[in-house]
Amino acid sequence: MTPPTHRNGGEGAAENQSGLDQSGMEQEQTLVWEVAESQVAQSQAQVVQRDLEPRREAVAAGALDFHYDRDFVPDAAYRASLPDLQNGAAIAGAPVALERVGIHNFRLPIKYRQRDSEELLELETAVTGTVSLDSCTKGINMSRIIRTFYEHRGRDFTIDTLARVLTDYKRGLNSFEAHVMVHFSYPILQPSLRSGLAGFQYYEVILEMAVDAEDRLKKTLHFDFVYSSACPCSFELSEHARATRHKASVPHSQRSVARVSVKFEKMVWIEDLQEMCVRALQTETQVMVKREDEQAFAELNGSSLKFVEDAVRLLYRELAADPRLLDFKIICSHLESLHSHDAVAVAARGVPGGFSAEVTYNEFRSLLR
Repeated sequence: MTPPTHRNGGEGAAENQSGLDQSGMEQEQTLVWEVAESQVAQSQAQVVQRDLEPRREAVAAGALDFHYDRDFVPDAAYRASLPDLQNGAAIAGAPVALERVGIHNFRLPIKYRQRDSEELLELETAVTGTVSLDSCTKGINMSRIIRTFYEHRGRDFTIDTLARVLTDYKRGLNSFEAHVMVHFSYPILQPSLRSGLAGFQYYEVILEMAVDAEDRLKKTLHFDFVYSSACPCSFELSEHARATRHKASVPHSQRSVARVSVKFEKMVWIEDLQEMCVRALQTETQVMVKREDEQAFAELNGSSLKFVEDAVRLLYRELAADPRLLDFKIICSHLESLHSHDAVAVAARGVPGGFSAEVTYNEFRSLLR
């Protein structure tokens, strides 16, 4: 019989041998990785050398200098010698006139006038500026649109300022028509319903202007108003459950959006549109809220129940009563809390050549909040 110590010693030797084998395998694997990494590095260095070789040859031959010259200042003669492909190259594709060519979402701070204050309001503004392009011209100098805005940037921004900007870059680009849209979020201080607090409500606004070949201006203001819509049907069903079965029930309501677009000649302030929407719909969403304000808002919704069809008609009546508005269009979307879809309604005043009731899928989508 083999002594236990001898047996244990044999097992230990086997374990030591296994450990040595494992260590050897790890060292061999490490060596393989090091060789592979070295080969990759050599390959990358060869690629870099290959890419740099033409530059070195060009520099040696005196043909090209690949160093950026921070001290170079172009003079008038040098600028005149620069190639201008937009004005000289052949037209690619079909030689057709283009209704709009320009820039989108160019941003800068602009100072706006307020209806009720002499203080100018500086807001980040996104600009879309376009002009028409005839069939014989390849392209436009798009930076001219940006430069024109910067030339007017230091002044307070009004409808008249935008008209001058539009006319300036239309003439500067030698176009028949020009179009501009400025998009910004406009703050108005909103008092709470009962607590005496106040907070800023921000409204999405697009001011749009177009000038035609005869220099006739068209002015449009797009304004988004967010409100609460409490369902009349759900209210009646909740009251029925309470009256007949003593069941506590909560009628459904939801955040809703009205997009009001108006064409005008005489000045229409953003504050004017906000007040029209409040008078028509009553239930604007709140900023600063304490318990007494939340209770007041529940009562306000109870006194102003409305379907989406009601909302559009209420706004239509309010807008039609203002003689400054030449045309208007209303889109309402109720972001239903009962359903997994939205309820929408659209109305236009019906002026010949004015707004139509057509709405794209993306425009409905843009009303999501």
